[in-house]
Amino acid sequence: MSARGEKVVVAMSGGVDSSVAAARLLRAGYDVVGAFLCLGGPAGEPVGERGG
Repeated sequence: MSARGEKVVVAMSGGVDSSVAAARLLRAGYDVVGAFLCLGGPAGEPVGERGG
């Protein structure tokens, strides 16, 4: 099976494992897209009240 040009979405955790997985997929010829979700600010702080 040829990976050339196949698009893959990698959920990026911010750790090493997901970054290494994305790099290995790139080297194998996949078109890699990273996805990262920010679900809120620090505990107890609503996202809309952050100053930046």
